[in-house]
Amino acid sequence: MSDGRFDLGGRTVRCALGKGGVKPAADKREGDGASPLGTWVMRRILYRPDRGPPPLTALPAQAIAPDDGWCDAAADPNYNRPVKLPYPASAEHLWREDHVYDLIVILAHNDDPVVPGMGSAIFMHIARDGYTGTEGCVALAREDLLAVLQVAKPGDAVAIVQA
Repeated sequence: MSDGRFDLGGRTVRCALGKGGVKPAADKREGDGASPLGTWVMRRILYRPDRGPPPLTALPAQAIAPDDGWCDAAADPNYNRPVKLPYPASAEHLWREDHVYDLIVILAHNDDPVVPGMGSAIFMHIARDGYTGTEGCVALAREDLLAVLQVAKPGDAVAIVQA
């Protein structure tokens, strides 16, 4: 189940969820491809500066660089944290060619405290063509994601619920 719906201020838009479906956050595991059920604060925005200006938003925003990554190695002390590449443990590349990470909203899943193996890099980002399933993230069309960011303010959250 990767096909989802996102309530955008009274207007419902399509989104992609995890290719492994959705599951309670307590059951979420690294690599299961599931989106964690729950309400997740939008912490901050990362964006690719060569593909557009910073989004209009009240949330903190930071440009990424080609050597930016996100550690997904559960046994590493930087698990579910940003890292610089190359990194000695497994880490996802944030600077991608496919535009999916041109805009990234870091969601508050498993970040305070970080529990090894409970899932990393749960983001809201740009959907692939056809809204194919994610590795556990929420993915929206670029225009819809920009609309979310334009009205988002610190403390706002995204709820992942089962229909």
